[in-house]
Amino acid sequence: MTKFNLFRHQTTPMVAAKPTGASALTVTPAPVALVANENTNSTEAVNKNDAFDEIKNKFLNEIDKIPLPSWAIIAIAVVAAVLILTCCFCIVKKCCCKKKKNKKGKKGKGDMGMKNLKGGEVCVLRRSHESGTWRHCRERERERERDVSLHFFILKSYVPSPQLTVGILQAADLLSMDSGGTSDPYVKVFVLPDKKKKFDTKVHKKTLNPVFNETFSFKIAYTDLGGQTLVLQVFDFDRFGKHDLIGEIKIPMNTIDLGQPIHEWKDLSGGEKEEQEKLGDICISLRYVPTAGKLTICILEAKNLKKMDVGGLSDPYVKINLLQNGKRLKKKKTTVKKNTLNPYYNESFSFEIPLEQMQKIQAVITVLDYDKIGKNDAIGKIWVGSKSTGAGLKHWSDMLANPRRPIAQWHPLQPEEEVDASLAALNAKK
Repeated sequence: MTKFNLFRHQTTPMVAAKPTGASALTVTPAPVALVANENTNSTEAVNKNDAFDEIKNKFLNEIDKIPLPSWAIIAIAVVAAVLILTCCFCIVKKCCCKKKKNKKGKKGKGDMGMKNLKGGEVCVLRRSHESGTWRHCRERERERERDVSLHFFILKSYVPSPQLTVGILQAADLLSMDSGGTSDPYVKVFVLPDKKKKFDTKVHKKTLNPVFNETFSFKIAYTDLGGQTLVLQVFDFDRFGKHDLIGEIKIPMNTIDLGQPIHEWKDLSGGEKEEQEKLGDICISLRYVPTAGKLTICILEAKNLKKMDVGGLSDPYVKINLLQNGKRLKKKKTTVKKNTLNPYYNESFSFEIPLEQMQKIQAVITVLDYDKIGKNDAIGKIWVGSKSTGAGLKHWSDMLANPRRPIAQWHPLQPEEEVDASLAALNAKK
């Protein structure tokens, strides 16, 4: 209060004594109001300084109470400031990038990745599963506009027995299915509706104009020929995946005159590959001991097998044929499991195979339906070995890479004629 009382003290004006002369000199008092304003401003400044000092002292007192050294407190403060700045930077960057993407998306809406206003589908960029490079689908559409054709001939003969001979000569301007701008084409030949017998040509590597010069024969009676349809499908071979269909030709036998040989070029149509009938799956285990030269094949189980009997079930058993250069070395078979489509075997078979011969060995595994009367029908087949493809090659390689260790794997069963054709083509190369 004393501090404020000092500022409230006002100086009384000094009045001089009146002179005795005629003129009187009067002293003007000091401007009280101005002095008061200056005193008020200085008072407010002092108050603000006192408040700041009081807050500062309180903050320092609170910091002194924290049981940490001063350097640790400073470090924590710096880290917290950096985190806050980083979060702010990320939020700002995300908002800016989002706006840019939206602008780009609106800009390219009519060109790429979306449908235009007329309702027509616009091509998008897609990624090739082989090379990892981007390819625009418009290029593929332009390729499809070209004439992709196959040169073949058809001949009907009756000596020594009725048969239809189909020759696959060559193909021209095939679509490039691989990343290098080429394909690995081969032709599959079969007759509908009976697809039991199928033939495959040899695979020609890295070409769009393969020359096959291969012939195949089907035993078909003349009376049955009218209801048959010859199918020629050109595929791109893929060693580790599904083969891609390049195109196909379907020729109904009742639309052509077989009185004379047919020899022509025909354009391929972009047909859809017919869905393969599901035959089931089999699980096998492979183990090889190099020091003992011992190969062990264990038939573990099968599932979802094709129904072969009238009652909707099967009597499956498994047969193993060990081949070397196309010749059978040994054969084994499991027990028969009655009335089931999901048999469990867990039966092992061992073969003495030296290490230097392992590259020449092929193991063919066939699932058959046992029949007391008549021939046992094959449900499906697989084969594994150094010359196999896909899952069969991978399983064989994994076994050799892990000696003395059993490697188990599921395999989808394939039609018997397809496996036989692959083995025949393998032996023909030799």
